[in-house]
Amino acid sequence: MRDHERQPAGARRLSLLRSLWYRSRAEARDDAEAGRSITMPVQSALPPLQQVLRRLALALFVLAVTTLIVYADHEGYNDNSDGSVDLLDSAYYATVTLSTTGYGDITPVSDTARLINILVITPLRVLFLIILVGTTLEVLTERTRQQVRVHRWRTRTHNHVVVVGYGTKGRHAVETLIGQGIPKEQIVIVDAQLKAAVSAGDDGLVTVTGDATRSETLLKAEVPSAARVIVAPQRDDTAALVTLTARQLNRRATIVVAAREDENVPLLKQSGADTVVTSSSSAGRLLGVSMVSPIVARTLEDLMTLGSGLDLIERPVTRQEVGRSPRACADLMVAVLRGKDLLDFADPKLTELKAGDRVITVSRAPVTEQV
Repeated sequence: MRDHERQPAGARRLSLLRSLWYRSRAEARDDAEAGRSITMPVQSALPPLQQVLRRLALALFVLAVTTLIVYADHEGYNDNSDGSVDLLDSAYYATVTLSTTGYGDITPVSDTARLINILVITPLRVLFLIILVGTTLEVLTERTRQQVRVHRWRTRTHNHVVVVGYGTKGRHAVETLIGQGIPKEQIVIVDAQLKAAVSAGDDGLVTVTGDATRSETLLKAEVPSAARVIVAPQRDDTAALVTLTARQLNRRATIVVAAREDENVPLLKQSGADTVVTSSSSAGRLLGVSMVSPIVARTLEDLMTLGSGLDLIERPVTRQEVGRSPRACADLMVAVLRGKDLLDFADPKLTELKAGDRVITVSRAPVTEQV
């Protein structure tokens, strides 16, 4: 277990604040390297016109505050034209002072007015200038924000799902995970293709761009603290190398691998895969069933597509179902996982459900209203 898994939320926030104030060379180098390869989901930003109007409103607010401060102590100022400073003169003085024009026709003469200029007016002048150069500041702020987001994500991420490969298989795997209630924040994509990383980012997913067969890439995806790893590359040899690397980094995670050929299944299991799904043979069996009975093939496709009609799900047995026969339950139960034994519905030992069982059921997907 890694250190950040044992840290409470307060300690993680303290670590984030400390990273903003001080970072060692190793931490700075690590964050900079992570920032180049980790793509965070794009946050919604204001349109350019709204950003300009917001900065203008903030600048006017600073100008108004400065005007009120000067007018509150207008007796401490001297106007070379008439000797007195009214509200309009205060606004004029605030404008030329904040813009650093400083004509000198209105000057602070009392000690109080000069002290206020030192402690209040000068900071407001700096703030006003920062607003005026907001475009440059926006770039710097965006870089800092990206580093903070990456650092915060790396600190908080644990017991998540890592999906290697965001092609057809990986994308459908992610859709199924989200359909089963796993939030997008708990899914990390690893892909060597920048196009796939951009696509995953557009889908609201954190992405690590790099070669998944290398340990440093999987370390950036926080594989050592992941609960599950899905390996879905295009080639079986790549899948074997990724599985070996992931298992070396994490001994406890559940690793599911997609393979193209049946002959590579034993090799992938020896590499550390808990489950291997063979895409070519599965597609071949589905093709055969489709030829014999298209209705059966359509039903199988329905069961495998979450939320399309009938869903094949695994869930814990409920308190009301304990002690009852599987056939007496509301859901259609296909099998029961009891400890390490998988009992199908026709098994003679499966007379009643027990506490701690996990059931595989066929249930109807919830209907979502069309808006």
